[in-house]
Amino acid sequence: MNNLFYTTILAMVVLTSCSNSSNNKSKANHMDSAKQQNPVFSTTDTQKVTIGNEEWRRILPKEVYDIAREKGTERAFTGKYNDHKEIGAYHCAACGNPLFRSNGKFESSCGWPSFFEPITKGSIIYAPDNAYGMKRTEVMCGRCKSHLGHVFEDGPPPTGLRYCINSVILDFEKAKDAAEIFNQQKSD
Repeated sequence: MNNLFYTTILAMVVLTSCSNSSNNKSKANHMDSAKQQNPVFSTTDTQKVTIGNEEWRRILPKEVYDIAREKGTERAFTGKYNDHKEIGAYHCAACGNPLFRSNGKFESSCGWPSFFEPITKGSIIYAPDNAYGMKRTEVMCGRCKSHLGHVFEDGPPPTGLRYCINSVILDFEKAKDAAEIFNQQKSD
């Protein structure tokens, strides 16, 4: 009886894992098409984005909107960039603003991607967050004010900071892809 129970549980875990893997690929394709339909998405434009939440709701996928505009949080250890190790840059999934370099990412074991410094001081803005009886510092995109996560003072040198960021609000550009785009723009 116990063997049947454990076998059933194991089968359910395997099937769920396979299902989640195909769902993640589907979500990635959905995100790419969503970026193309987003008129404010740009990895090079530095103009501030000031549109209302109704417009954001129209142009962002629901999961991005929930984090960016409703200040939601994805479940720990579920984000696509939590264990991500590729070389490149992380951008705001809502507007494309460059936020973090991969060489500023570190393993914090907190369940969310962690970085010790943003690309530039202006790429991130800060606000006090005392929700849920906690005293934290919220971090938002410096271009569109989308909620990204929080910053804590328990990170590694040289900054001693840990930017704890939701994967859903991040978009990633591989270094090779960025170099190709740069070289193409340079030759135009």
